[in-house]
Amino acid sequence: MNNAKLRWGILGAARINQQLMPAIVEARNSELVAIASRRPGAAAKTLAQYAPEQKNVTLYDSPEALLDDNSIQAVYIPLATHEHASWTLRAIAKGKHVLCEKPMAIKVSDIEAIAAAAQQHNVTVMEGFMYRFHPQHLRVQEIIDSGVIGEVRSVRSCFSYMMQPARHYRIADTIANGSGAMWDIGCYAIHAARLPFFGAAPLAVSAMAKHIDSGADISCNGIIDFGDGKYAQFDFGFEHARRAEYEVIGSKGGLKCHNVWAKSTETPVISWWTEAGEQAQESLELANHFCLEIEHFSHCVLHKETPRLSLDDAKENCQIIHAVLESIRHSKHIKIA
Repeated sequence: MNNAKLRWGILGAARINQQLMPAIVEARNSELVAIASRRPGAAAKTLAQYAPEQKNVTLYDSPEALLDDNSIQAVYIPLATHEHASWTLRAIAKGKHVLCEKPMAIKVSDIEAIAAAAQQHNVTVMEGFMYRFHPQHLRVQEIIDSGVIGEVRSVRSCFSYMMQPARHYRIADTIANGSGAMWDIGCYAIHAARLPFFGAAPLAVSAMAKHIDSGADISCNGIIDFGDGKYAQFDFGFEHARRAEYEVIGSKGGLKCHNVWAKSTETPVISWWTEAGEQAQESLELANHFCLEIEHFSHCVLHKETPRLSLDDAKENCQIIHAVLESIRHSKHIKIA
């Protein structure tokens, strides 16, 4: 199986293909074999834009037709947020392994249905939080495990940028229909706040947000309670200067990941300090987290191993998001079921 390659189809011509399509091409254990879009000609245009050197890629003007192609083993789903769950279930029913762009679903019950279907059809399914595969987060965990900053007591994660008019379609509908900052970038900030810093499950949340006329949220700030005085703060929004960072404070010092979603051309930087006066800043090697994500998922499918990001993780992130939304609606502290 060492030379085996997973045969991929892409179910949609979304903008994220600018990163994912080259990643599938570059990954050592994957092969791009098909692209589908409901817009006539869009699949061909996407291929020409992001992987023009690729030959023998089948183009479909119907996602259903791609799922009926028995030569395709796995699909990547970059469709609109509210469509993720339904198309993931359709792909599973056709026996396809699925990497679904985040968020996998906007209802916890949908993730439970996906988990049951994946088990029934014996396929691998993973939510596409690509940043988790960047080596910088392993280095962060190494620093924490060394004990240099002591016991972790608090975490702060941030993700924001000023939204340009061309992206206003992302806030044109209600949160219930998958629109707004929460489902777009908030799921990242919450996911990063849940990195295994505390070694405990979240207990409750408290949050507030700003909404616009469409019913979408445009910014949010909140706290996740992990018990014993350990809290993770998150904030995100489309009305702030660009930030993509997290900070971890322990009993002896702290550290900061300066660019959580570092692109393949951006040098990852981690800094840490201690109350004893130690200070350090580390510049890590460049890495492409999209390619590493594809390689990890392909390896798991080819070798029948469990992905790093489980469906339980996807379910917990969705549960927290809904607790946050409930906290915002009712202006109260919400326990996580």
